[in-house]
Amino acid sequence: MLGTIRVILLEPRLGRTAAVICEAPFILTVMVFAARWTSSAVPLEAGRRGLLLMGLVALLLQQLADFALGTALRGITPAGQIAYFATRAGMVYATLLVAFLLMPALVGFRSRDAAGPGRSA
Repeated sequence: MLGTIRVILLEPRLGRTAAVICEAPFILTVMVFAARWTSSAVPLEAGRRGLLLMGLVALLLQQLADFALGTALRGITPAGQIAYFATRAGMVYATLLVAFLLMPALVGFRSRDAAGPGRSA
């Protein structure tokens, strides 16, 4: 939904890069809440490696969906989607994807630390 708002309303007025930057705080907020919810809803006793693997799998699934929808709905070729990462807007998006990858580990360890020693979050 945010992507639709960004493409239809913000990009024509602000340009692609500024529109992605405007969208970024909302995406980061959703990432934090989703990672917190997932770590509390799914009882994982995973260390940092397991949480990073969770982020990697989530990123792969997200990118598969992104490529499929980009191709099916917007007619963007996979090569065009990859080329997007070489643009300034694409670099901002790539930075958000790295945050997406790392978020389970960042939130998971922070919530475990807050629970104190010997207690689970």
